[in-house]
Amino acid sequence: MKVTIIITSLLIVAGTAAKSQVAIGKQAVSNTSVSLEFADTENKGLILPYITDKSGITVEGSTIYDTTDHKVKYLKGTGVWANLSEDDGTAATIGTADLSIQGADKVEQSTAKTAIGVNGATDTTNGILVLTDTNKSMILPKVASPHLNIVNPAPGMMVYDTVKKQLAVYNGKVWSFWKP
Repeated sequence: MKVTIIITSLLIVAGTAAKSQVAIGKQAVSNTSVSLEFADTENKGLILPYITDKSGITVEGSTIYDTTDHKVKYLKGTGVWANLSEDDGTAATIGTADLSIQGADKVEQSTAKTAIGVNGATDTTNGILVLTDTNKSMILPKVASPHLNIVNPAPGMMVYDTVKKQLAVYNGKVWSFWKP
């Protein structure tokens, strides 16, 4: 929880100070086509928001950890959620998450948001972390063999596997790997 608070605080400060490019855990982004980049020196990943009701999320490309079925998903089209956490339907592969870490006593502030990009200060898109540039990307944390090197992954974690050269997502029980 402390790491999440620290990262969120850093994103807010960095997003406010330098609206167009942010590097976390390193001095600078690798090139001008990057909005947000993480250092690849530690075996850590990006944890997606835990969502219990996705009905209000309408922006295509939104990526979440859906607590109703414990899967990482992204909004592919109007109301169409694509599953990134493939499982075979057995108890061994269906994800889990300890939702108590969010706590029933905690209330999300509707204004809690970090927007990074040239129009970050004026962007009105709903989201916790919004990358506003239309010509820059986010580089996920890079981890060699995350299924072997991330000792205690959190449900909803995303990284780029530098060995398999694939997107890796963790649903609380198993890693899923995606390659174009």
